[in-house]
Amino acid sequence: MELQGFAESASVVELQRAMQEGKCTALELTVYFLQRIARYNHEGPGLNAVLEVNPDALQIAEALDAQRQTRGTCGPLHGIPVLIKDNISTGDKMHTSAGSLALAQAHARQDAFVVRQLRKAGCVILGKTNLTEWANFMANDMPNGYSSRGGQVRSAYHPGVLDVGGSSSGSGVAVSASLAPLAVGTETSGSILSPASSNSVVGLKPTVGLISRTGIIPISHSQDTAGPMAKSVADVAALLGAMAGVDADDAITQTAVGRALPDYVACLDASGLRGARIGIVRKPYYEGLPDAAGAVMNQAMADLQAAGAELIDDLTFSFTEDIRDYAVLLYEFKPDLNDYLRSLEGGPVHSLADVIAFNEEHHEQALRFGQAILIAAEEKSGTLTEVDYLDARARDLACSRQNGIDQLLREHRLDALLFPANYGAAIAAKAGYPSICVPGGYLEDGSPFGVTFTGTAFSEPTLLRLAYAYEQTSLRRVAPDLVVK
Repeated sequence: MELQGFAESASVVELQRAMQEGKCTALELTVYFLQRIARYNHEGPGLNAVLEVNPDALQIAEALDAQRQTRGTCGPLHGIPVLIKDNISTGDKMHTSAGSLALAQAHARQDAFVVRQLRKAGCVILGKTNLTEWANFMANDMPNGYSSRGGQVRSAYHPGVLDVGGSSSGSGVAVSASLAPLAVGTETSGSILSPASSNSVVGLKPTVGLISRTGIIPISHSQDTAGPMAKSVADVAALLGAMAGVDADDAITQTAVGRALPDYVACLDASGLRGARIGIVRKPYYEGLPDAAGAVMNQAMADLQAAGAELIDDLTFSFTEDIRDYAVLLYEFKPDLNDYLRSLEGGPVHSLADVIAFNEEHHEQALRFGQAILIAAEEKSGTLTEVDYLDARARDLACSRQNGIDQLLREHRLDALLFPANYGAAIAAKAGYPSICVPGGYLEDGSPFGVTFTGTAFSEPTLLRLAYAYEQTSLRRVAPDLVVK
């Protein structure tokens, strides 16, 4: 089978069918995507989305092919290549660095729980993606997609010009450019939604607790989660089902018992917008949008209505506090990161203070944009018993949940809220609630722009249904035209 022209646009279902029918193998797919990485990542347009490839990827694929022949498949993702963001531990020959030179040679002792889930599902772990260093919790002026270890991620739509979003930039660009069918990102506040919007892919930030955080380099245990990224809602749903699971080492995953689904693909319904009620919070989320972005959102609203949805417009959150601060993140980062770094074997850093000192010692390479946020976090006590921290967390929960998302959903009997791109990411992140971003269109300079559906805790089935129906009725995504120099 000729993979070129098929593999880069095929869905997971189509790839799986091709392997089942003997038209291609997992090994052939893996070779094909490794060739695309070689052609487009460091050479050609130089996307710089993949930090390193898995040296065992071909052997893993070959073993999965043998298993298919002798024992059958592990499920719908058997033999499908997946790229993993480089703040997610893999207990193999690859490094886990969060894009930092301080961890450039660090090897995790074992897989993150979510990686174990993907291996159990039969995925081929293809490699690690570049990201905004320390998941964009290092410096105030660091560009999206830049890390001192990996350099700058570039857009597949217009390398060197368009913003790639942060911090799961490499995952977003890699999927957009078909360097792999699927990728895993992480989000604390906007880090999946932003690159999904900026790279015209689908990204789902799940409810905190649906996916284990064990083995992921942390920012904030209150807000961190991994999430799936792909070119379609159906592929995101397939990957989400493989990633989710209860982890004895992560207590928050117990909240998903009885609420998580074994199969999120079953939630998809092309007519799923009929009778849906979707809320529009104009202020402040739609204010100041560029004209082209406003046009994208207006078209999205027209598409939703045409598909049978009812829009409830001009809603307002009742809270008056400014919730754009990240006080909770500053308090939680130090103790959470120190716990992770203590688990590493060898290496030059075992605490946030060590990271800051390493960066100062190697400032020419490591501190191109400074480390003001790292220093601010180090100055916190790290005990999480201070009144200021507890008050900040209580305020975040009150504003984002009972006086925020839940209040609007309840009072107006809404299925979801609709936001431009990642503009509503902060309130959902503070609540720990899910959002899904779907390609919505393109701006005047060719920049992709997404539309985001947000719901209450564990409303992934509803959000996937709405997003899939919108995707199928709008069909806004256009693949980038990659040019080899």
